[in-house]
Amino acid sequence: MTIDKEAPYPLDMSEQSTLPLTGTQRILHAFARAQAEHRAALVAFMTAGYPDLATSARIAQSIVDAGADVVEVGVPFSDPIADGPIIAQSMHEALLAGCTPHAAFEALAEVMRTSSVPFVSMSSVSIAERIGVDAFVDLACDAGITGFIAPDADTDALDSFARAAIRRGACLTMLIAPTTSQGRMEELLARTSGFIYLLARAGITGDSSGALDVGDRVTQLRQHTKKPIAVGFGIARADQVRTVGASADGVIVGTAIVRVVRDAVAAGQDPALAAFTLVRELRAACARA
Repeated sequence: MTIDKEAPYPLDMSEQSTLPLTGTQRILHAFARAQAEHRAALVAFMTAGYPDLATSARIAQSIVDAGADVVEVGVPFSDPIADGPIIAQSMHEALLAGCTPHAAFEALAEVMRTSSVPFVSMSSVSIAERIGVDAFVDLACDAGITGFIAPDADTDALDSFARAAIRRGACLTMLIAPTTSQGRMEELLARTSGFIYLLARAGITGDSSGALDVGDRVTQLRQHTKKPIAVGFGIARADQVRTVGASADGVIVGTAIVRVVRDAVAAGQDPALAAFTLVRELRAACARA
């Protein structure tokens, strides 16, 4: 089942409309704006409810204020999908503190609804299925979510998620890994709207000291899609952002942001300020020569 036609990218930023943008359009505009500014878009990850619900809302605002183009919200899950120990621990602590999908979206709703920066939800499909896919999508979109990432969805779940997202004008983003077969890649691309999430490496999230030159893989993927391509997994430092951003449309950073939040809490410092400082540095590194 083909869900999405190739969205035009870049979008014409001069176009004016009196109609509100859909979630998918907001995502595409974020990437188009970055391209017009001769830089890669920065997609910044945070764990909802960590270190607590109120503080996570402040962290979300600080990430927006620091210049992130898209904010990726990790919805805590007891068995995180492909998440390294730092993000997994943050989700564990958020769950212990009573964070549920309802509480997570409610805590972030004011920031998401008032921000010009689009927010996307990253969660296991089992969370949506437990609530009901349509109900989960409505819950998230009503709070201000503009798109969804479902890393562990099988074909049937993908179809359900895609239909629910389309109904609300939200985007659905799938992960393309180095080990993804040609057939599976085509299936994922057909159901993806918004942007493509290309994994820089296989395995779990977390910092990588290895080479992150993904230029060839980005070039190969461009032969199959016109949608913007964002690269994540193992990107933590400004130099890595520069390397990946030289070829990719966007750079996704997660573990490094959660780590500075964790370290700030442990040191009795403001985690929102720590997140702001790092995201601002990473955003500056997105500029292309």
